[in-house]
Amino acid sequence: MSKQINVGVVGCGYWGPNLIRNFRSLPGCNLKMMCDVSVARLHKLTALYPEVAAEKSFEHMLNGAGLDAVVVATSVKLHFPMAKAALLAGKHTMIEKPMAASAAQCEELIEIARQKGLVLMVGHTFLYSPAVRKIKEIVDRGDLGDIRYICARRLNLGLYQKDINVAWDLAPHDISIILYLLQQLPESVNCCGGTHITPGIEDVTSMSLNFGKDRSAIIHSSWLDPRKVREMTIVGSKQMIVYDDVAPLEKVRIFDARVVRPPHYDTFAEFQYAYHYGDIYSPYLKQEEPLKMECLHFIECIQESKSPLTCGARGLELVKILEASSASLKLGGCPISLAPSAITPFAETHARARAAGANAMRGWKRRSLSSCPANEGVNPHSSIST
Repeated sequence: MSKQINVGVVGCGYWGPNLIRNFRSLPGCNLKMMCDVSVARLHKLTALYPEVAAEKSFEHMLNGAGLDAVVVATSVKLHFPMAKAALLAGKHTMIEKPMAASAAQCEELIEIARQKGLVLMVGHTFLYSPAVRKIKEIVDRGDLGDIRYICARRLNLGLYQKDINVAWDLAPHDISIILYLLQQLPESVNCCGGTHITPGIEDVTSMSLNFGKDRSAIIHSSWLDPRKVREMTIVGSKQMIVYDDVAPLEKVRIFDARVVRPPHYDTFAEFQYAYHYGDIYSPYLKQEEPLKMECLHFIECIQESKSPLTCGARGLELVKILEASSASLKLGGCPISLAPSAITPFAETHARARAAGANAMRGWKRRSLSSCPANEGVNPHSSIST
């Protein structure tokens, strides 16, 4: 039987309570402590989970609670110092997205984890969703043909952040999905945006990722839209996919549609594009909460000494793209080239992580959900709301 992993969560604001709920319900995990500077937040959570210790001091959490792992769910500016302190204290560490405020900080965390032999994982939650995994399966089978471009929209009214712009807040979800599907890093990044509410912090951005060979991705992010939109369109040479995470049913729809250029013609009058309109269908998706799958993956990576699907190298790659987007914003949308990563090559690391992740998912599916405590007040099948 695997050892119980003692876990503490620091940061009990917007996302932290969801992490606390999930880690508390997992087999193989003992949620020992939750930490926050707000007494009111701790009091509210203690009323829900009286068996979990509440602590204001992060130093005591690291050195006096007997934890094996720490989950950092604070503001982005605190990700690096808190994750570094946790790793130096010998704790396996999971950090919410984005991993840190700079690529240099990410590299330092990766090196500390490597030297100490610790699991370092980043909360790219959508990669654990049944919808994204189904899309990945379809792409890997070649059903879409050659992917031509991806267009993502992540919009809503708020939640405004004080220390990062909307690209750093919302685009990480879409970037992580795009990199996961394409299995390559962009060659350059362009980003344009507007500042309407808080001076110096863009609340609307449009980011373009150029992958070369006529392949690109566009990401539109906004805190200033009247309705919540979480949509991604993947256009291939054979078929197309629309992924709508807000849809209650049929989150993934596959369109048998394409445009075909004629192979040859003698006169301009004979030149006609061929438009194919076929069936539209929606594949079956298992009802599993992505965040629970992510938390379980973290625990199993610790127990089995495996590299996470969303390891530190993946977090670094994403932050490099965000840094390039910030540089492009300052230059009015000029393209910023990305240097190749010095970390393990993207495809190689993902191949290993996918194998480890697949084993973790199979292990999860073998377990009966009825063996886990009930989720208080939250629909376990709900979409991710961030």
